[in-house]
Amino acid sequence: MSQLTLRAALLGIVLAMILAGANAYLALFAGLTVSASIPAAVVSMAILRALARGSILENNIVQTAASAGESIAAGVIFTLPALVLLGYWDSFPYWWVVFIAGIGGLLGVLITVPLRHALIHDMDLPFPEGRATAEVLRAGHGQAGAGMGMLLIGVAVGGATKLAESGLRLWQATGELAAQVGQTVFYAGANLSPALLAVGYIVGFNIAVLVFAGGLFAWAVVVPLYALVYGLPPADTPLDAAWSLWSEQIRYMGVGAMLVGGLWALWSMRSSLVSGLQRIGGTSVVGGEGDLPRWLLGGLAVVLVVPMFVFYAGLLDSPVAALPLTVMMLVAAGLFSAVAAYMAGLVGSSNNPVSGVTIATILITALLLLVLFGDATLGPVAAILVGAVVCCAAAIGGDNMQDLKAGAILGAAPWQQQLAQMLGVVSSVCVLAPVLSLLLNAYGIGVPTEAHPDPLPAPQASLMAAVAGGVFGGDLPWPMVGLGALVAVALIVADEMLRRAGSEFRLPVLAVAVGIYLPLSLSVPIALGGLMALLARQRPVSGTGLLAAAGLITGEALMGIGLAVPIVVSGDRDVLAVAGVSLGPWPGLAIMLGLCIWLARIRPGVSPEKG
Repeated sequence: MSQLTLRAALLGIVLAMILAGANAYLALFAGLTVSASIPAAVVSMAILRALARGSILENNIVQTAASAGESIAAGVIFTLPALVLLGYWDSFPYWWVVFIAGIGGLLGVLITVPLRHALIHDMDLPFPEGRATAEVLRAGHGQAGAGMGMLLIGVAVGGATKLAESGLRLWQATGELAAQVGQTVFYAGANLSPALLAVGYIVGFNIAVLVFAGGLFAWAVVVPLYALVYGLPPADTPLDAAWSLWSEQIRYMGVGAMLVGGLWALWSMRSSLVSGLQRIGGTSVVGGEGDLPRWLLGGLAVVLVVPMFVFYAGLLDSPVAALPLTVMMLVAAGLFSAVAAYMAGLVGSSNNPVSGVTIATILITALLLLVLFGDATLGPVAAILVGAVVCCAAAIGGDNMQDLKAGAILGAAPWQQQLAQMLGVVSSVCVLAPVLSLLLNAYGIGVPTEAHPDPLPAPQASLMAAVAGGVFGGDLPWPMVGLGALVAVALIVADEMLRRAGSEFRLPVLAVAVGIYLPLSLSVPIALGGLMALLARQRPVSGTGLLAAAGLITGEALMGIGLAVPIVVSGDRDVLAVAGVSLGPWPGLAIMLGLCIWLARIRPGVSPEKG
């Protein structure tokens, strides 16, 4: 049966580029990406059937290459915008992005290839997303019309809503208000984005409600208490005061919570990880059972690592300083890619603690540079660049193992999937720099300015910049970081109690940490989407909800990128706005209500967030 055909490779490349761009926008906007394997599988089935009936293994190759676009976008968006926030870049240099992301992504593939046999065949891991992808391909092969139709409806609705709201400016994107009560302030708000509603629908009620709980705790409890104890900051309105308190102090709770959560994820899987590595220690897995041969893996690893050493040496103007950075990069990439591969088997590639392990990498690297070389000007930049490679490697590592599990179920050749994964990495990194520069010039990233008063939040990248810069500048609000760490410890204890009690509802600390770091207005529609997913599961209907939600996200993201073009060309963020029309938030609220009813009537699929 044909697998890595020319048409499968070309279709995988195109979908990888599209998904990379769409998820780049989503990650900057919401701090989350959504797994692309199942939507890519459905799209490939429809297209290959239209061209000529393609084999199920061709479809599997397409989704393998395409899903790499979403994963590499997460690795890039979570880290490299931090260089803009630190003032090191004023745009995204094309070859720098391609070089850093490409090396990180390819390392993620290479590192996880030798783990395939142990994790997929020897260990009893569920691989929820890999199994779901295989079942979608089995059930839908030759019957992708209904799913494709649902996906296209979502794309149309998401794109049209984004055009009316952000392009034509017919209504407000967010409804929010704040009130000063005595010496403190209270805030409420909700973003009216169909994409965020769809994110909550995809991740499900458990994760969505925890993201909301983190935001509610930060904004409804900690912000008012902090203002009551330390006073309100100077601000024109209560709304400005609430945002100032959260952005300058309270959000750093997320740093502490994510750091503890990432370390806990590593500690909790220590036995299984060591066991998995030991199982492959004395075996000749690679080459003998259909993987890429060892000599090729070793040669590619050398080809990738040596340029990174030269790169770090040039950046710091010191080969001596570059050596520990390169070693740190290799050790962290190897360890965290293995962690991500194991987590893909345990809870799915999208639930990997990518943000948490990247924060840990950046913090440790920054402390190492501070101890060895003092308060170096380029210290935060070097730490971010190490973290970027590790983040891309970990994201691709989990995605690679998920795709290999789907292939194992379907009877695919692993080495062909591994080549397809590399093809997806190389093609998707080629589009990220232009997309990022376009979004930066059109909307701004992270920090509000006069030209861009409502920038894309880029929560993870802002967090990475804060951690790296704070280590060298000594201006991190450590009390808030410590409070976040204590909150994480309490959540870990509670989650362990739930686990031992056999509860289906769990308290993953990283979900709460993301909620603390996100604006509450973004958490509200995510929680609403999770509630709709809960309601949808009560209905005995077919599972097309995942594709509908994926369409909403894709349509809004692609329209957001498309709208950036006239904004950049004209230099006017209101270039398409309809003059004299301001309908407030009400049309957006009506659309969200209609989408809630629609999503609640169809069953969701399986594909949680990455964050």
